[in-house]
Amino acid sequence: MIFGRSQRGKPPVEPLTLKILVAGGFGVGKTTLVGAVSEIRPLRTEELLTEAGRPVDDLSGVEGKHTTTVAMDFGRITLRQDLVLYLFGTPGQERFWFMWDELSEGALGAVVLADTRRLEDCFAAVDYFERRSIPFLVGVNCFEGSARYPADSVRRALDLDADVPLVMCDARDRESVKEVLIGVVQHAKAQAADRRRAVAT
Repeated sequence: MIFGRSQRGKPPVEPLTLKILVAGGFGVGKTTLVGAVSEIRPLRTEELLTEAGRPVDDLSGVEGKHTTTVAMDFGRITLRQDLVLYLFGTPGQERFWFMWDELSEGALGAVVLADTRRLEDCFAAVDYFERRSIPFLVGVNCFEGSARYPADSVRRALDLDADVPLVMCDARDRESVKEVLIGVVQHAKAQAADRRRAVAT
């Protein structure tokens, strides 16, 4: 109480929200990555794989997979009281790609997860973000038992521009995923600064 009046607290801070997409091919680890760092129980829209989908769902290399994301995965990380990061995992199968335009609206940047056993599966995501000038980083998810390749070899195979970051990661490991997300934010900031300088000159 101050002079007979109760001291009112400051109104709650409306946090700034940042949005990052997690994209890539079917079975590459997008759902796992979101779950590894989310402070909330991730919202998942997974359905069981069925016989009806067998002709269009290529399970080569992911034979043990029994579910698939049909809309999105959603996770949240509070970085500060006034700064929150939202993660949106995109569906990997081509028949669900119509969701990508909606999910990418307002995104700061994206992670394109790649699996060296099925590298061609991430080509569509790389093309998507390049065409829309959305900053992205390629995270090579190092699955147990899969062959390891030098980062430069993977970069050449994906025909990435020199300024696109590429890192090796483990989508199951919280610290590894944190480094990936930090890399995306830093890359997006650098690209925004470059655009501002280009406009100013």
